Amino acid sequence: MTDRVAVDMWFDPICPWAWITSRWLLEVEQVRDVDVRFHVMSLSVLNEGRDLPEQYQELMRTGWGPVRVCIAAERKHGPDALRELYTALGTRIHLGKEELGRELLAAALNDGGLDPSLADAAESTGYDEALRASHEAGMRPVGTDVGTPVIHAPGPDGGKVAFFGPVVTPRPKGEAAGRLWDGVLLVAGTPGFYELKRSRELGPIFD
Repeated sequence: MTDRVAVDMWFDPICPWAWITSRWLLEVEQVRDVDVRFHVMSLSVLNEGRDLPEQYQELMRTGWGPVRVCIAAERKHGPDALRELYTALGTRIHLGKEELGRELLAAALNDGGLDPSLADAAESTGYDEALRASHEAGMRPVGTDVGTPVIHAPGPDGGKVAFFGPVVTPRPKGEAAGRLWDGVLLVAGTPGFYELKRSRELGPIFD
């Protein structure tokens, strides 16, 4: 029997591309011997001090709330609670197109079986140290010129590989999800491989 291996993904709940990648990874769990563990990174942390258009700056200000709540839930209830909360947040943000704010956060916490009062963390800096530590753990191996999703996975010879992406829409399902996983691991595990890219012609497709 093949042992299952851990695959770690760092997400910011407001990123639609990370959401699609996370749903793809859940498909991969069904067809490959991997167990996905979710962790929090923050686009708001990543973009601190950068010269950004005003509209994006506003999104980054709003973005502190969801990641703080995610960290609060993880610290209080563990990684399984974070996994459920991410699903609840993503469903409301990306599928339901609900406005970011306390009402959404409290409703998502309730959906995930958590105390809605954890939404108070959105306006507190009390979890920021833990948030920054989680962000750093995810981003350190890939650098700061990428965003989310970031994945850490088993590499050749028992080592680890870390990479940004894949950015894909819509998510592959079933064995197609597994084949993409196989290919991503192959290129990410190749020494000296850095980039494979083409122009995006489609926006996020949530299915």
